[in-house]
Amino acid sequence: MPELPEVETVRRGLEQKLNNFIIKKVEVCRDSTVAFPSNKEEFIKGLQNSLIYKWDRRGKYLIAQLKEVQNENAQFPLENLQNNGFLVIHLRMTGYFKFIEKSTHPCKHTRIRFFDKNNNELRYVDVRSFGQMWWINKSLSLNKIIKGLGSLGPEPFSKDFDANYLKKVITKRTKSIKAILLDQTIVAGIGNIYADESLYSAGISPFREARTIKKNELIKLKDSIVTVLIKSIGSGGTTFSDFRDLEGENGNFGLQTNVYRRTGKECRKCGNLIERQKITGRSTHWCPKCQK
Repeated sequence: MPELPEVETVRRGLEQKLNNFIIKKVEVCRDSTVAFPSNKEEFIKGLQNSLIYKWDRRGKYLIAQLKEVQNENAQFPLENLQNNGFLVIHLRMTGYFKFIEKSTHPCKHTRIRFFDKNNNELRYVDVRSFGQMWWINKSLSLNKIIKGLGSLGPEPFSKDFDANYLKKVITKRTKSIKAILLDQTIVAGIGNIYADESLYSAGISPFREARTIKKNELIKLKDSIVTVLIKSIGSGGTTFSDFRDLEGENGNFGLQTNVYRRTGKECRKCGNLIERQKITGRSTHWCPKCQK
């Protein structure tokens, strides 16, 4: 599943590519991809004549701010256009976007297509079809409509995410620190890859009970999380299966991982073999010698 670096890579690509992209036509190829409104015709009608004004990210959610365009030839600042709500996307396991100049016939895994007046297409492709989209009217609350969005913890890059916050939320928790990092209500955007890599960088065993981790270790863990995420974003994220950026390119961070998907290989620090075991149903990779 795309995690924070992959979703941020997609957000940046969309922001760069979709300059003044006004949605003139929407084609829903798979109804179940539309999570809200329940009526797909309302979803389509709501998005028509919408300028994709700005792309944001919250955790693993992409959020497009929309502006209503009544007259494309009008000459006034875009920020003065009337708000037309939000388009929210969760890529889930295999979702990705393709930008196609002069639209072509879609592949069988195409789920939703957005077209501008010049027939340029923003195509959403999703092999396993777990991804979802919401059009949230300006009169509605994103956090109330999308429960997962409303319950997210702080962003790893925010001032609210620090060692004091981590100490507060794990003080009485007997869960493993790996399980804590995967909990989106505690910290937004971290998934399996970056939990493993951050714990390795911090020298902390993924099996440790969260409450046993000391303040100085939490400072190191917080710094490791931020460093690993920044490094991955700089590499365009990680591709092990389906993730692609807007240009169809794989992420390169997978070439730099220290433990994730390196079972049986030598640790880059100590030469010990990397091991793998499941925690809360997720494959966990670690070095028994470097992580305590």
